Amino acid sequence: MVVFSMSSLLQCSSKLLFPLRHPHSNSLLPYSTPRPIHPRCQPLRILCAKRTGKQRYPSEKKKLKLRKKEALSSVTNKFEGIWRLSKLAVPVQNDPGKDFLQIHIGLLQEIAKVIKFPVASMLPEEAFSVVRKSFDARKILKEAKFVYTVDMDVSKLLSLEPRTWDFINRLEPKVGLIEHMPSEKFSRDLTSLVHHIKDSNGTLPREQEHGIDSGESHKCSTARKPRIAVVGSGPSGLFASLVLAEFGADVTLIERGQAVEKRGRDIGALVVRRILESESNFCFGEGGAGTWSDGKLVTRIGRNSDCVLTIMNTLVQFGAPKSILVNGKPHLGTDRLIPLLRNFRQHLQSLGVEIKFGTRVDDLLIQNGHVVGVEVSDSTTKLQSDCKKLGFDAVILAVGHSARDIYQMLLSHNVDLVPKDFAVGLRVEHPQELINNIQYSALANEICRGRGKVPVADYKVVRYVNDKDENSPLKSESTSRSCYSFCMCPGGQVVLTSTSPSEICINGMSFSRRASKWANAALVVTVSTKDFDALNFHGPLAGVEFQKEFERRAAMMGGGNFVVPVQTVTDFMENKISVTSMPPSSYRLGVKAASLHELFPSYMTDALRHSLSMFDKELPGFISKEALLHGVETRTSSPIQIPRDSDTYESLSLRGLYPVGEGAGYAGGIVSAAVDGMYTGFSVAKQFNLFQGDIESVLGKAQNAGVEGDDGTSSATSFISEKCLDEMIRSSG
Repeated sequence: MVVFSMSSLLQCSSKLLFPLRHPHSNSLLPYSTPRPIHPRCQPLRILCAKRTGKQRYPSEKKKLKLRKKEALSSVTNKFEGIWRLSKLAVPVQNDPGKDFLQIHIGLLQEIAKVIKFPVASMLPEEAFSVVRKSFDARKILKEAKFVYTVDMDVSKLLSLEPRTWDFINRLEPKVGLIEHMPSEKFSRDLTSLVHHIKDSNGTLPREQEHGIDSGESHKCSTARKPRIAVVGSGPSGLFASLVLAEFGADVTLIERGQAVEKRGRDIGALVVRRILESESNFCFGEGGAGTWSDGKLVTRIGRNSDCVLTIMNTLVQFGAPKSILVNGKPHLGTDRLIPLLRNFRQHLQSLGVEIKFGTRVDDLLIQNGHVVGVEVSDSTTKLQSDCKKLGFDAVILAVGHSARDIYQMLLSHNVDLVPKDFAVGLRVEHPQELINNIQYSALANEICRGRGKVPVADYKVVRYVNDKDENSPLKSESTSRSCYSFCMCPGGQVVLTSTSPSEICINGMSFSRRASKWANAALVVTVSTKDFDALNFHGPLAGVEFQKEFERRAAMMGGGNFVVPVQTVTDFMENKISVTSMPPSSYRLGVKAASLHELFPSYMTDALRHSLSMFDKELPGFISKEALLHGVETRTSSPIQIPRDSDTYESLSLRGLYPVGEGAGYAGGIVSAAVDGMYTGFSVAKQFNLFQGDIESVLGKAQNAGVEGDDGTSSATSFISEKCLDEMIRSSG
């Protein structure tokens, strides 16, 4: 993992296939009494990071002191269990490199220093295991280092090297550095976890009467499995389907796009022949938008949390390399995601899940305020004359943030949609060699296009702009904004994520080796309802209209035919355009020199320009004639949120509907979307009596990731106060 110290931080009418009668009642009413509708959800806020060292608040110092005291008192027997040793820094010259994740002599030397054992070579490698490995190349360090977290098995160590007894006896816990665990922490993949729950009588297959249980849960008869529709096969839809199928539900997974094999051919036709399939492209299809991306697996919701570890182990189960469990910044890349998704699909089908690719959900079937099914049609045709009505006991809505027709359909049923802040901007591309030199200096020669000793260099930059900043161009603006890098793809390429020929929207992607000669990242600025209002966009879908406006403008600037408008960073800073001296671009459908400084309203352009100048101070050379801006990046996260019950995950305005994942405004990346789908799956299983346990005791407390970007970057950082930002800056390095 590369960590940087920065002075600024922070992105039809046909017959039903079967009657739509609720399965637990003799009437068509799914509930005996209507449930009260909860008040509207407010936009989520991001909590600022805690101060460190002398900057800590007294209350934080008190908590830290309490943690230290608890750590000391919790050690009952030093000679049993596991000692976790963290922040073990090994210089690059003493490390085999980024791809070596085992114990080696350089690491043993650092372990020996911590436990104060005199001869590192005498320590048995078998007694230690690497939990985490990251890369720290901050310029405040004298030299770049690999940073490890290692577990030390005391019993194994003593049996192999008894002379370590005295040194373990003198070992004392230090919060964040040396911690004792009575036993090794064991995490399971999702399939094993559900099997363990079922074997432990976590399910109660007792007979239930046909009736309503106070309107709070669904009681299913064992005579028939509950029928659940999952709409969307992105991470949230896949993991919700997996949970429910493992618990024995009758699951139908409905995906408007195609399976990854056919989807890959459709994307090839787009890139080579400019043929855009509106329902099978970079956004729609098996795996969701993240399939053709960088495949980042970083997250803000707790890398070591039970729920995230379960997701990571499940990905390994389906073919991801085990290194993602150890790497500080794990990523898969498109080439690894495709076979993984194929394995995932085959497992679901083996559990009896019916997967309907090329099937678009056109409407919800509702009776007495309760969803009782969906109306679908063939997405490969533009006609809806072949529509079918399918009955279900519940519908999990796991669509992505580009399913704009779904939002319109929900509004037609008066489903509550809340506008959400997000970010828009441009994607900047540099030669990867330039970024390597900026970040690593002499170490840049160790990269070897992803096959070297150190990881391909990346970056993460943020600038907070408000009217209190003397150098800010927004001194007359009342709105404070964050400008930041988003979805940075080292060794990647710029790709088209438009879902309509009249719009241009782009993103970045990388393969697993990140071997491309380009590096790209979105540079985005936060926008809110004030910005939507300024362009006369109002209502729940104002953010969607805001996105469309700039996607259409970019398409016109490019001249059509999916050509992307570009401008060098230096020209953007100087409000000019140089047609004859453009650097090459990784975008394969063609670029055209354009005045991107005229694309956005002036206050947004000024914010981006001001931030770029600040980024150049952190990364000297970032503003370069070789750096090329591409327009436009608008779909950093969902522009809306669908309010839901925090415990049951059910929509607050339509019973039987469970909105999940990124499209519903509750996630912002592969891992957070998968976690949200997993929790929803457990909740729905509990509602239908397939699971009787406590969800938190199994997965831990759910962490809200509704404002998380796919690289762990917030997409609503405008809620961070300037004071909180200062605290983050101090704590960053």
